[in-house]
Amino acid sequence: MHNPPQPDSAPCLDVRGVSKTFRDGGHDVQALADVSLSAQPGELITIIGPSGSGKSTLFNLITGLAQPDSGEIIINGAPIGHRTGRVGYMPQRDLLLPWRTVLNNVILGPELDGRPRKEARQRARDLMPLFGLDGFEDAFPDTLSGGMRQRAALLRTFLTDRDVLLLDEPFGALDALTRRDLQRWLLDVWQRFRKTILFITHDVEEAVFLGDRVLVFSARPGRIVRELHVDLPRPRGSLSVVSEDLRRLEAELLDALEQAETRA
Repeated sequence: MHNPPQPDSAPCLDVRGVSKTFRDGGHDVQALADVSLSAQPGELITIIGPSGSGKSTLFNLITGLAQPDSGEIIINGAPIGHRTGRVGYMPQRDLLLPWRTVLNNVILGPELDGRPRKEARQRARDLMPLFGLDGFEDAFPDTLSGGMRQRAALLRTFLTDRDVLLLDEPFGALDALTRRDLQRWLLDVWQRFRKTILFITHDVEEAVFLGDRVLVFSARPGRIVRELHVDLPRPRGSLSVVSEDLRRLEAELLDALEQAETRA
């Protein structure tokens, strides 16, 4: 049984009044405006909003790949500044290296951290069954299904051993059955490791099914215009157990999204 994070504990991620503007075709385009959020240790937060509302930009700022124009981002009590590598990040595409086997792909994080390769390979092998990759250690990415590629990319993200993981629409390109299977599997893995996860999605049901909270972004410039607390029990392996409450929350979230489409 998952114990929900305590709201009075110190956040492991704190985004404070962050704004970001880009130059595009000679014009200033404001992507984010005064965004603030916090995440507690072990919390799973889903983020949803119109296309182009700055959700992926927020992730780039949290990773340190870009810098905010104003505001600050604090991870485990320390401002990130210009540092990268403080969080685990999985972009929309799996970005598996085609010339590397599955095993050698998933240990990329530990390699970049300078950890012993032998130790990293053994830990990866130990986790292969949990991630549904047992027996595929020596396979190359082009031989894997879409779902297996995402499992490999998620294992690579988990092996970074960061407290905070950012997942940017990891299941967006999968068929409905594979997507549902991976949603349930992700919850099992998350409850085992108790990582803090921020998860971007465009799917209302996915946002509610996975999250402790759902943050709704407005149209550009992105602002958080709604926070929905998901009062569904965990574990959530069976939708039939919670379907009535799930549909109620989905309807509430859809209404918030319709308002967000026109709110700037």
